[in-house]
Amino acid sequence: MTTTIFTQIQWLFILAMPVACIAWTVTHEEIFVEPRAYCNRRCRLGKTILERKFFYLFTCEYCFSHYVTALFLFLTGFKLLVNDWRGYIIAEFALVWIANFYMSLFGLLRQNIKKEKTSIKLLDEKCAILKEKQ
Repeated sequence: MTTTIFTQIQWLFILAMPVACIAWTVTHEEIFVEPRAYCNRRCRLGKTILERKFFYLFTCEYCFSHYVTALFLFLTGFKLLVNDWRGYIIAEFALVWIANFYMSLFGLLRQNIKKEKTSIKLLDEKCAILKEKQ
């Protein structure tokens, strides 16, 4: 079944959201800190290059997003621009690119929120010190 380019682009931007969410969660969030620490150790201390690269995949959001994308392409059958195997390849790289764009935006947003919280905490501490002096 062929779909319009507009529908394909909608799918592209929507499918990139769960890809980004899963890739970010596994590679950055606290819930996966222990497995990620194990993978980091195996990545640094692995005996073979294959072992080191395999465990690196679980610590890099860009690398991991390729595998999450492949899973989503398998689950959905999404193809981009061409309705054969080439559509899968195009969709793979386009989805990874959009997902990593989303993760970059999310990273910047979190950084700004953290900066604001730190600034507020410093202001609160300064106000407390000034009240003590009065």
